[in-house]
Amino acid sequence: LTMDLHAAQIQGFFDIPVDNLLGNPVFVDYYAKKFGSAVEDMVVVSPDVGSVARSRTFAQKLHMGLAIVDKRRQCEVMNVIGDVAGKDCILFDDMVDTAGSLCNAAKAIVEVGGARNVYACASHGLLDGPALERIAASPIQELALLNTLPTTFGEECSKIKYLSVAPMFAEAIERIYQEISIAKLFG
Repeated sequence: LTMDLHAAQIQGFFDIPVDNLLGNPVFVDYYAKKFGSAVEDMVVVSPDVGSVARSRTFAQKLHMGLAIVDKRRQCEVMNVIGDVAGKDCILFDDMVDTAGSLCNAAKAIVEVGGARNVYACASHGLLDGPALERIAASPIQELALLNTLPTTFGEECSKIKYLSVAPMFAEAIERIYQEISIAKLFG
């Protein structure tokens, strides 16, 4: 069992059956409870063009709009595609390593797009190098991470919240052991 592989092709490198669970349902459940039905002024934001498909699926499940941060490499110019002005935004990514891209995207949707509040979530929090300092100094109100990796850093950042994937893995293991489909876990 794996969760949110960075590239689906990785499954092909195994010579045993691999089920790649998705963290999307955990985040959908968390934000549905956190914000309830107040979604008309909320937008899911893809921090880059490569995450658009994943972000679109997430936005549809929460009945929210979608925006994209478009980064131009020449001088790191950020453009926001979509309307985030005066709205609460959820940046949706698969992994946070040094948090540079995530924090730059958060800054862009506030400064360029005019977003009111920024929340972020990602399946895997590597949090290497300057990640904690960048997150603390960013306009991100809260960064929700799945507990797919052990936290190995010394000081906690008060903006980080961990969501447990243990119930999902436990149910997957039970279903596999009992030879029941795990398709329910992808809904």
